[in-house]
Amino acid sequence: MNGINDHIKHNLQILFVGFNPSLLSGKTGHHYANPRNRFWKILYYSGLTPKLHHFSEDAELLSAGYGFTNIVQRPTKNAGEITKEEYKAGREDLIKKIIYYKPKIVCFVGKGVYKEYSKKTKSQWGIQNDSMIPGTVDFVAPSSSGLVRMKMDEIIEIYSELTALAAKFTG
Repeated sequence: MNGINDHIKHNLQILFVGFNPSLLSGKTGHHYANPRNRFWKILYYSGLTPKLHHFSEDAELLSAGYGFTNIVQRPTKNAGEITKEEYKAGREDLIKKIIYYKPKIVCFVGKGVYKEYSKKTKSQWGIQNDSMIPGTVDFVAPSSSGLVRMKMDEIIEIYSELTALAAKFTG
C-alpha cells in the first residue's frame, strides 16, 4: 500500500506531523481517516477550525494555513510496525520539508513523533524550548489516536494552546 500525499505549501501557519498513515488513510488517500481517530474533533473543539471537518476535506485546510505530513509515509496498522530505518529516512525528509516550506509552527501529533524527529529523550506538551529549525516553532501535542488514554478534555486544552499560538501569527 502506498503512502498518502502531503498537503503542504510554503509559509503554512501550522504543519501537522503524524507518525504515519493508518491503513484506512492509505486506502482513502486522506489524513486521519480512521473513525476512531479524534483529530478532526480536536481541531474543532480546540478552536483551530470553525466547523467540524470530515477527513475527506483535509486538502481544503491548506486555504486555512494548515498542512499535513507524516514522519513515515508507509501506512501500517500501528506505529509499532515502523522500522528504525524508516524513522531515520523520514526524519531526514521531514527536516528538508520544514526547511523548504518554512511553516510558522510544526505541530507534532504525539510525543513519540517529536522524539523521533528531534532525537531528544524528553519533551513537554506545548511549545518546545528550542526548535530544531530556526524560524519555526516546534509544538508537541498528544496523539489523536483513539488508543491514547488521555481524557479528551485534556487533549483539547493542549490543542487550545496551539490555537492561541497560531493566533499570534495571524494578528
